[in-house]
Formats: sequence, structure tokens, C-alpha cells
Amino acid sequence: MRTIALLVISCLFTAVSGQSTFDKYFTGKVLRFDYMLAGNSTKTTVYPVGMKEEPFFGGSRIQLTDPFNFGNLKYEVFDVSDNTLIYSRGFCTLYQEWQTTAEAKVMDRSFYEVATLPFPKNKVRLILSMREKNGSFSKLFETEIDPANYFIRKEKPVNAQVTNICYAGDPATNVDLAFIAEGYTASEMTKFREDVKKMADILFAEPPYNEYKNKFNIYAVEAVSAESGTDIPGERSYVNTAVNSTFYTFDIDRYLTTQDIKSVNDYAALVPHDNIIVLINSNKYGGGGVYNYYSGTTTGHAYSDKVFIHEFGHGFAGLADEYYTSDVAYEEFYPLNVEPWEPNITTRVNFDAKWKNMIAKETPVPTPAEDKYKTVTGLFEGGGYSAKGIYRPEMDCRMKSNSPKGYCTVCREAVKDMIEFYIK
Repeated sequence: MRTIALLVISCLFTAVSGQSTFDKYFTGKVLRFDYMLAGNSTKTTVYPVGMKEEPFFGGSRIQLTDPFNFGNLKYEVFDVSDNTLIYSRGFCTLYQEWQTTAEAKVMDRSFYEVATLPFPKNKVRLILSMREKNGSFSKLFETEIDPANYFIRKEKPVNAQVTNICYAGDPATNVDLAFIAEGYTASEMTKFREDVKKMADILFAEPPYNEYKNKFNIYAVEAVSAESGTDIPGERSYVNTAVNSTFYTFDIDRYLTTQDIKSVNDYAALVPHDNIIVLINSNKYGGGGVYNYYSGTTTGHAYSDKVFIHEFGHGFAGLADEYYTSDVAYEEFYPLNVEPWEPNITTRVNFDAKWKNMIAKETPVPTPAEDKYKTVTGLFEGGGYSAKGIYRPEMDCRMKSNSPKGYCTVCREAVKDMIEFYIK
């Protein structure tokens, strides 16, 4: 009993200490820093665009610094007066994916980006870093921000209705998901709300999300489009929509994304949010998910439920693609002499840090793709867009294909870890 009592006291002390840190450095609002990432396959430059105050910080007030080391970029916030790291987040962007395409070798491009952090009470330093090919981070950009700066805009948010689909309680201790309507006209908002409810039901039927159903707040943000659907350039079909989504991202027909991250975040700012899902009103197969950026999926295809869980695995938990036979635009996305940061693939450079301890002693490593190993955790070659040199945890998984029932054991554990991060 004494041990349990000490554990409870320790947890309470950590929570109080974390909340005290938040209250010392931050308000309950959001500071949004907009910028451009520009360059090509070998260079990147950051160009600041502007800052604004947004009304709702939805993240944990205890877990302020990122423990995962996920993402190809990260931003860190330091208090200027004592040089203390007070906030950090890892993330990915479409820009970084584009850098691995053939086009990036012959031309420069720029992508609009957004960083959000709890609004500081005092001056802070914001440092933006990018992961190098060797796996380490190098600084791209640094700036000092004075919260009293009158160039931090305090304008009215965009005009859109919001519906609470699920509400578990305090955003600081729950996972907050903002579903943004895309390709829904004003007359289709009833359909949008129904589609969000459908996706919520799909999420809560999937392990391990089903174990945390009472820890999610889900909001439907009714971004009204002038026309229904989404762009399909390969079919020369174009429509006027709220956040300008499009198939054929990087000329891959099924890859459905938006580069209009500004509009996505304008709408997401209407609610406290930890993660953003762009819900696209289309019957075509496709979607996309980028870690701590957004996830996107269509709603009307027979596989929309499976695509949603797959893409949300990317956007929410930083899970990697485990397939290696489908066409992709990337060239040498994962160097084989570097351990990937994603929790569900490995090059074996540092396999001890991955799921090695989850493999039974009797399971051979590497594990042959034989029926007797169909449901076990092992080390199966093929993943991360490469048939050789990259390994995945199970023969099949939602991050590999649409065939299995859901995530493999390793992916489920990674999702659990991320949920626990947000709800404490």
C-alpha cells in the first residue's frame, strides 16, 4: 500500500509541476508562426511570412517537450531569459517528401508551412531544424519572438460552423481531432457531419483507438466549398474547394493532398486540436498522411475506412509505409546505413531501439514470409518503399496493405504511446 501511495504522490507531483511550468511560460492561446520552406534536393531555406494569435491551445499542459524524436523536422522553443527549452514538436511536411523526388534535382520550389505553439508570456527563441541524411538534426532557422510585438496579428478567425461530434472533456487531457470539410458545398454539410461520425465510428472500432474512445474530442469544421469534390489533374477535372486538395500529388494518381496548409490551419484554428484530418468529398480511392501535419482521405470509396486508418497512422503516430511494390515518386527515401526514425520499420542499424525485444526466441531473424509466421511479430524484409534492406514487424499490417484486419502489434503500441502522450 505504501508503494502505491508513493506512486500516486509522484504522479500528482509530476502533473502539478508540469502545469506550473505551463502557467509560468504560456497562456492558453496559440502563437502561429507562418513561413516558407524553399529549395531543392540538396538545399533548404526558411523565409518567415508572419505571426498571429489563435484562440485555443489543445495540447497537454504537462507534456510540453517532444519525447519521441520523430519527424524529418522539428521546432524548439526556448525562454530567452533563462535559455530553458519550454516546448518542442517533431513533424514532417510535403516539402521534405518533394525533396526526394526527381523533380527536386532539376528545379527549386517553395511550400507554405505553419508552426503552432502555446502563446508565450515572455520573449522566446524559435529554432527550426531539419533531419540530415545521416539521421542527425541541423539548424535551419532561428528567430526571437516578443509576444508583445504588434505585428502578431489578432484578427477574427475564418467564418465556419463547428459541430462537436464527440466530446470527452478538457482538451488538455484528451486527444483533440479537427476534421476539416473539403469539397462539401453549403448544401452538403449534413453529409459532412454524417461522414465525420462515420469516420469516428471507424476509428473507435480499430485497436488500439477503441481502448481510448472516452479520451477523444472530435470536431467537424464546416469549411464550405464552392463546388463538390476535388481536383483530379490526370482526368483534367478541377473544382473550386475550400483547401484546394488534389489527386496526383507528385504525379501519383492515388496520392491526395493539399499544399494549402495556410487554409487548413485557418480552419483548424476554430477548435483546440492536436491533429488535423482533411475529409474529402469524393468516391475516388486515395488519401495522404504526413506526421503532425494533417491526414486526408476520401469518404465515398469502398476502402475509405481502411485508407483513413492507414493515413491517420502516418499523421498521428508517425508510422511508416510498410509496402514496397506500389509506385511512389520518391528516390532513395531511406538510406540503408541509417536507422529510420519511424517506429515500425528498421534498417537494422539500431534495431535494439525498435521492436527487437518483442520477437519470441523461437522466431528466426530475419523472419521468412511463410504461413507459419503469418501472425507473429518478427523481422520481415521489405518496407519503406524498398524490397531489400528495410524490414517490417509482421507479414502484413494496415500500414502495408488493405488486406489485414488492422495494425500489427508494433504499430498498435506506437499509437498507444502517442495517445498516452496527449492525454497526460
